[in-house]
Amino acid sequence: MSIVEIKNVSFSYDKQKVLENINLTVYEKDFLAIIGPNGGGKSTLLKLILGINNLQNGEIKIYNNIPSKNLSHIGYVPQNTNINTNFPIRVIDVVMMGHISNEKKQWWEKLFKIGYSIHDINCAMSSLAKVGMEKFAQMKIGSLSGGQRQRVMIARALCANPKILLLDEPTSSIDVDGQKQIYDLLKILNNSITIIVVSHDISVILKYASKVAHINKVLTFHNVDFNTTIKADGGHFCEVEMLQMLGNKVEHKKGCGC
Repeated sequence: MSIVEIKNVSFSYDKQKVLENINLTVYEKDFLAIIGPNGGGKSTLLKLILGINNLQNGEIKIYNNIPSKNLSHIGYVPQNTNINTNFPIRVIDVVMMGHISNEKKQWWEKLFKIGYSIHDINCAMSSLAKVGMEKFAQMKIGSLSGGQRQRVMIARALCANPKILLLDEPTSSIDVDGQKQIYDLLKILNNSITIIVVSHDISVILKYASKVAHINKVLTFHNVDFNTTIKADGGHFCEVEMLQMLGNKVEHKKGCGC
């Protein structure tokens, strides 16, 4: 079942074209990695899917509707999750910020809400348990390591019960062991959630992604199954090496779909 449809999308900043005629289809429970050079348009594409940037040309549908009508289906973990480590906010408070409550309340309860409900707290604790961070719920977020904070941010996105999880460079400031732990977690989450991740960490992506899109203004690779065709040997690949490997496996096409 296709859940994200991107058709003939182009986008420019001040007449500088960043994306050109992008066509992409994402299916339920895909683990799609988006790679490409800095400034190639990867993060811009995520912002278009999220509805942060307005479409200029083309069409994007999520569950057959425009992005703004389906934001409740999307969890988002931004690239920059740096926080003021001196700010005294607890882990559970950070996670509850992502909760979208479906509780029926009177108008005055919504207007004068003080604190969180049991439902809010249970949702946050459940999300923390999914990322192995429930024991840290009452700790200050600033006391955690970079990898632990990133797990908390993923938990915050999961608290909205999304069907699609978008992550922009989720391991950019985490050590190698922490990177593996994050991607191991995403692979488990992928059993029930569609994953779309922007990353420069090619060696990790080779081990986890089922499909890869390379974007440098145009989309040049997509729908490559590494699980059966390419296996990483534990080393680190640069982007050029990866594209050479891909070139031996698939036909070069611009804007190819699934």
